[in-house]
Amino acid sequence: MRLSTLEIIGIFLGATAGLGIFLMLSAKFWPRAERAARVRKQWSVLANINESAHQLGMKPSVFVALAFVLAVIGGTLSWAITGVAVLSIVLAGTAAALPLVLAASRRAAARRALRNQWPDVVDALISAIRSGANIPDAVISLAGFSVKAISTPAALFARGYKRSGNFELAALDLKARWANPNGDRIIETLRLGRELGGTEITSVLGALGSHLRAESALRQEVEARQGWIRLAARIGVMAPWIVLVLLSTRPEAAQAYNSAAGVLLILVGLGVSVLAYRIMSAVGYLPDEKRWLA
Repeated sequence: MRLSTLEIIGIFLGATAGLGIFLMLSAKFWPRAERAARVRKQWSVLANINESAHQLGMKPSVFVALAFVLAVIGGTLSWAITGVAVLSIVLAGTAAALPLVLAASRRAAARRALRNQWPDVVDALISAIRSGANIPDAVISLAGFSVKAISTPAALFARGYKRSGNFELAALDLKARWANPNGDRIIETLRLGRELGGTEITSVLGALGSHLRAESALRQEVEARQGWIRLAARIGVMAPWIVLVLLSTRPEAAQAYNSAAGVLLILVGLGVSVLAYRIMSAVGYLPDEKRWLA
């Protein structure tokens, strides 16, 4: 017995829904502590919105309103040009995600800029120690550093150290505020130098600074070489949808895409595009260094 087109579509949608429900429930029944925590952090909508809004310098409510306005504009323009409902919904969702993409891009740029500043932090500490300052005063001098991500925690370190006089406690607090692998290395080097004493602290810091510079240069080179993978992924995802929009401007094509088979085709194409982009992004992804000394 041959199945009709609607029956085939129904079977496909039912199987897809069942697979989606199984994948969602599998995270509940077979969790992994570290992976589950990481997934919750990544997929926490409110946390992502708050962080993205802060990155763009706006309130979360304004951020949500901006995403909604972009979705309305994108969906309206798509409907006016193509007249395909499902394509308009897809493009509206894409337009709504643009603020998130911009915020993620700024976060990545900020991380790269901060990574390049740590060797200068080491140089500043060496200069302060060589000029006669002790280790706590050398760290306090970082409060005048040009990068706020470094200077603000250093100013809080100065306040805490002057209040308690306990370098160990203030240094651990500073390490937690920096929350950076390179910052952990610097703090642990200073703690070790203060405990053991001696005049080799500047030599050790100099070796650490050279290592951080070499590591930063190597990472920049690797990121530049892998940049073409991310660019190819974006072009590969965008190109078919641009062609689809152009084809949908023809009335007969728009009528075909508004049918049940056309809707299914667009949804399957969307799933394939997302999957392909995720795979290409995973190939070109360079993981951040872990805080082994945290």
